[in-house]
Amino acid sequence: MIPAYERLLAGEQPCILVGQDDVPGKMILLPGSFNPLHNGHKGLLLAAEKISGRVGVLELSIANVDKPTLSMAEVERRLQQMQGVYSVALTCAPTFAEKAELFPGAWFAMGYDTAVRLLSPEYHDDVPTMLKRFQELGTRFAVAGRLDKDGFKTVEKLAIPAGFEALFVPIPPEAFREDISSTELRKKSL
Repeated sequence: MIPAYERLLAGEQPCILVGQDDVPGKMILLPGSFNPLHNGHKGLLLAAEKISGRVGVLELSIANVDKPTLSMAEVERRLQQMQGVYSVALTCAPTFAEKAELFPGAWFAMGYDTAVRLLSPEYHDDVPTMLKRFQELGTRFAVAGRLDKDGFKTVEKLAIPAGFEALFVPIPPEAFREDISSTELRKKSL
């Protein structure tokens, strides 16, 4: 049983750190569902650490914008994949805006597809105000390219509002490229 799980769900505790005692001062978080944890996650976190010079930490949100809240048993199952290898921050912060408020000054690692959603008015009512808040908090995003039906997309293809380009740091394909997805891995395992 995860200590403080119920307090986290109730909003009484902002996060639970697993695998370390203190939040690193200069960290880069890789948010994900990690169902399963795969080489794409591992490679992205490693490349993001090298690009940023920060300590990599996985972030698993129990609450999710598009999915049901994770049970304690499911959280424990996912954490077993990371045990002894990665530090994990468990949160109830489904959005990057909430994650940035929990971890001021932190950077986040993501793929191109996630960056597109971050910048989409479909997901965020006021993107420029959100980006301004990220600037105030010292938040930045290390973004790896992603293969989709139209080819390999990188930061340069993002529709970043003027004045906020510095928030998005490219991870070059030479540093990391893994054309894999958790969804595809789950389909193959069925």
